[in-house]
Amino acid sequence: MLIVTAVLLASAAPARAALVQLKPGVDAALARRAGGTELAPEVRIWRIDTTGVARLRKAGAVAVAEPERLLPKTSVATQATDPLVPTEWWRAAIGADLADSPGPGKPITVVDSGLDITHPEFANRPNTILMNKQTTSDEDEDHGTEVSSVIGAPNNGFGIVGVYPDAVLRAWDASPFGILNEGAAIQGIAAAAREGPGVINLSFGGEDEDPLLEDAVMFAFRSGSLVVAAGGNEGLEGSPKGYPAAYPHVLTVGATTEAGRVASFSTVAPTVDLVAPGVRIPVAEPLALEPSGYLEVPGTSFSSPLVAGAAAWVWTERPNLDNTQLFEIMRRSAVDIGPRGFDDASGWGLLNIPNALAYRTPPSDPQEPNEHPAEIEPHGLFAAGTQPLTRPGHLGAFLVAHLDRAEDPIDLYRAWAPARMVLRVHTTGAVKLRLLPRFLKTLKTKALVAAKHGLATYRNSATHGVYVYVELQPLTRSVEYRLHLTAARR
Repeated sequence: MLIVTAVLLASAAPARAALVQLKPGVDAALARRAGGTELAPEVRIWRIDTTGVARLRKAGAVAVAEPERLLPKTSVATQATDPLVPTEWWRAAIGADLADSPGPGKPITVVDSGLDITHPEFANRPNTILMNKQTTSDEDEDHGTEVSSVIGAPNNGFGIVGVYPDAVLRAWDASPFGILNEGAAIQGIAAAAREGPGVINLSFGGEDEDPLLEDAVMFAFRSGSLVVAAGGNEGLEGSPKGYPAAYPHVLTVGATTEAGRVASFSTVAPTVDLVAPGVRIPVAEPLALEPSGYLEVPGTSFSSPLVAGAAAWVWTERPNLDNTQLFEIMRRSAVDIGPRGFDDASGWGLLNIPNALAYRTPPSDPQEPNEHPAEIEPHGLFAAGTQPLTRPGHLGAFLVAHLDRAEDPIDLYRAWAPARMVLRVHTTGAVKLRLLPRFLKTLKTKALVAAKHGLATYRNSATHGVYVYVELQPLTRSVEYRLHLTAARR
C-alpha cells in the first residue's frame, strides 16, 4: 500500500504570486496600490505579484516575502467499500460508542480542498457552513470531503457516521487551483479564527518551515481556537520534521492500526501529542470521482479529524474550557499504548473520548503564544501584544502556567522595573528563569540576571523605570510552575 503525504513545493502559484507580510505600522493602502490581495489582516499577510513586491521593497514596507507555494497531495484511497457503520472500527477504538455525542456546539473548520455538498452525507446536513466557493471536480480535490466526513457525516441512514455527527461543520476550500494552496490555507485559518474560538483541522503538511503559515496558526491560537494537525506519513522515510504539525501550540496527531499499535507510516517526532485510528478509515468521496460515494483510506490525514471532532465534542460538553485547557485534556486523557508515559511515536497515547469528557480541568495557560518578543510586544505580530505582568501603579503579580519542550518551549513576559527599585521574580517548578533586556526582535542577548534557587533579583539604578523580559524554559519535558513578581525599594 502506497502512503503519500502532501509536501510543500517551492513552485509559485499562478500569476507568479508572492506572499508578503508587511512591517508593523505600514499603511495597508500601499499594498492595495501595489495590486495586493489581503489574506490575513490580523498578521498583515497579502498576496502580491512580483512587480508589486518590488515596489513595496523599495518603499521599505516588506517584513517577509516568499514565493507562494502549493500544497500538493496524492489521493491515499485504496478501494471502494460498502458504506456501512460496522466498518467504522475506529468507533470502539476511541470510545465513541460508549457515549452519545451532543447537538451542535463548538464549530470545527476544515481547511482543505472543497466539500462536495451534493453528496448524500452533506446535501441536507444541518449546520454545514461553506465559508467560500467549494470545488471538488479535480482528481486532487477529494481530500476535504473525506476529512469532513470523518468529522461530521450525519446519522441520516446513508453510508457512514462521523465522530461528531451533529457538529457545526465549516468548510474552507484552500484549493483554488485544483491543489492545496499556501495563501488560501493561511486565509482559511485566519477566517476561521476571526469567527471566534473553535477547532481548526489541518490535514496537510510538508518539510519546509514557513513563518507566514506559523503566524496564521499563532493568530488562531491567540484568538482562542484549537489547531489540530496531521502528524505526517513519513515514518518509513526517516520521519523528517513536518509543518504545521511541528509548530508549537498545534495538537499533532499520529495514526494507529486496528491492533492498537502505531502505524508503520506514522511520523515519529517529539511533537506528536496523541494518536488516533488511521488505517482502513471509511470516508465519503466526491461523487464526481467515485460513483459509490465511499472509499477506505489510510493516513494521519484521517487520524487528525477524529481528534478534531472529539475535541469539539468535549468543548461543547465543557464550554467553560479555554483552548489551552482543552489542548492539555485531549492529550493527557489519552490511553498509553507505548513505553510508559510520553514517547515520540504515540505521544501521550490513543485518543479516548470518555476519558477526555471526564478528565480533570487543568489550569489555564495565560498569554499564549508567548515564545517570542514579537508575540508579546504591542504592534508586533499582534496589534495589542500582551499585558505586562507588572506596570506603573501595579508592582506585584502572581500566575500559574506551564511549559512543554515541544509545544510550549518558552514563556516570555514583560515586567516593569521601577526607577531605583528592586524587581524580584520568584518561581517554583523545574524551570530555568532569566531576566533579559527588552528587545523587539531577538532573545539572543546577555541576561541581566539568571535565577538562583528560583529567585532572580534586578536592581534598576536608573532615574527612569524600564520594562524587562521575564523568560522561563522547562528543565523537564513538561512542567507546571508558579511565578511571583514584586518591586520594592530594597
